[in-house]
Amino acid sequence: MDEATITPYRDGPLLVRGPFRLTDQDGNVIDARRETIALCRCGKSRMRPFCDGTHKLIRFRAPSGAEDPQDPRGELR
Repeated sequence: MDEATITPYRDGPLLVRGPFRLTDQDGNVIDARRETIALCRCGKSRMRPFCDGTHKLIRFRAPSGAEDPQDPRGELR
């Protein structure tokens, strides 16, 4: 695999697989220490930007695909 694949999991994190470089907003490298990581989407992880499973405790909800901005319920077509 010569590029990263990012997969959003329903009600969970973004899973990043493959070669990638993770930086903060100032361009400083964040050492991920592995080739596959889970990035927090709920914003409540104590290990941000990495997922620690808190999304399950707070019952975070998000689809695995793109949301329809015209659907007030946030559901996919």
